[in-house]
Amino acid sequence: MNNLPTVKLGIVAVSRDCFPIKLSKDRRDAVVAALSAKKGVTKPFVADTIVESESDTLKALAELKKAEANALVVYLGNFGPEGPETLLAQKFDGPVMFVAAAEDGSLMDSRGDAYCGMLNASYNLGLRNLRTYIPEYPVGDASECADMICDFVPVARALIGLASLKIITFGPRPYDFLACNAPIKPLYDIGVEIQENSELDLFASYHAHKDDKRIDAVVADMQKELGVGNKHPGVLPRLAQFEVTLLDWIEKNAGACNYVSLASKCWPAFQTQFGFVPCYVNSRMAAKGIPVACETDIYGALSEYILTAVTEDAPTILDINNTVPKKMYEANKSLLANYKNCDLFMGFHCGNTPACHLKAPEMRHQLIMKRALEPDGEPDITRGTLEGQFKPSDITIFRLQATAEGILKSYIAQGEVKDIDPESFGGIGVIAIPEMGRFYRHVLVEDCYPHHSAATFHHVGKSLFSIMKVLGVGKVSYNQPANLPYPSENPF
Repeated sequence: MNNLPTVKLGIVAVSRDCFPIKLSKDRRDAVVAALSAKKGVTKPFVADTIVESESDTLKALAELKKAEANALVVYLGNFGPEGPETLLAQKFDGPVMFVAAAEDGSLMDSRGDAYCGMLNASYNLGLRNLRTYIPEYPVGDASECADMICDFVPVARALIGLASLKIITFGPRPYDFLACNAPIKPLYDIGVEIQENSELDLFASYHAHKDDKRIDAVVADMQKELGVGNKHPGVLPRLAQFEVTLLDWIEKNAGACNYVSLASKCWPAFQTQFGFVPCYVNSRMAAKGIPVACETDIYGALSEYILTAVTEDAPTILDINNTVPKKMYEANKSLLANYKNCDLFMGFHCGNTPACHLKAPEMRHQLIMKRALEPDGEPDITRGTLEGQFKPSDITIFRLQATAEGILKSYIAQGEVKDIDPESFGGIGVIAIPEMGRFYRHVLVEDCYPHHSAATFHHVGKSLFSIMKVLGVGKVSYNQPANLPYPSENPF
């Protein structure tokens, strides 16, 4: 299932009519040539029309529509026409980037002043209340502009995805996890649809899939993925039936949206009624590009989808769970460089992290649920977790969240997963983030974030920060270095 958009870049050069139009054209062509040398970049559509006037804007838009471009780079080869170029951004249906040419020749005969033109472009964008992607330093030569455009691609992919995303939920948000219950109106404000369903609806659909002919093939695929980690083979047919149920539900209910993320209530009645724990299926859905958040965490599902779109890789959702014991810290100090103990924490969830991110993944049972539901016998209805230690890697934790007042806010923190045995159960790993202790207190606690964090095993803070800016998220927090106090931090 393809649950991510394909970015089809369009590039339109603009030119102030008192500057040579050839200057903008030649500089644009140099950027396109530099882009063609970049690995992994699909050849962009280059509009023939160079925009000098509003009539040119209409011509360029027609070209972009015919080429089915869904992301636009407005390239200021010289100063650029303020009104027409910002009208181009306003009328284009998709994310827009502005970038400008640095001087590369005679300052008497071929000076373009795009450095100046970017200022007026930004002013005109503000007049039209347009939020576009503008790089940190948006002026460069051909190679530098090509690099900036490459940075735009994952940002554009996420923004296109969000504009046609539906988050499908099953069950009410649990009373014991009110922290995951936030107003959903801000999601509609950024173009995300919500479809909330009863667990009974899902339960009925699950039973309707009994003896589905596809179940055996899914079981075989699960067996292949688990290998020697298949510790509970008897539960696989139930899990496969559930996976088929979810995939059919998505196909029938995506409706007007092209992309889907899920949030489901996964305990405690789920085990007694469905007869298994859904974690492993959730991990497989994430690996297919369809992230699933536990505990009906709608904003967790949203955050996971953004990470999926940025990385084109499977994310996970983690509890920011527990501290690392001092004994474990001291025993592994040689692996921890300059990290303090309070820079470490354990990221954990029952068993929904995709197998590709785990060392020696195994199908197990949910230990905490077994204590409550099956204390005396062999595990049955509590089977279905995918457990193991996270592979050593980079990591970014991220959450886009609404406040109780319905205002969007976000945090982003980059770190690494250390190759340290967590000596515990579930999908789990020791995570090191510089100045995590201060970040925990002055962002997570101070700003009332819930325990769930979306995580990707890559460093993507740069892209995420840009996406938040384009979405208009006012407060984006990060793990500030030791020499930069938080506003709420006690200076004494």
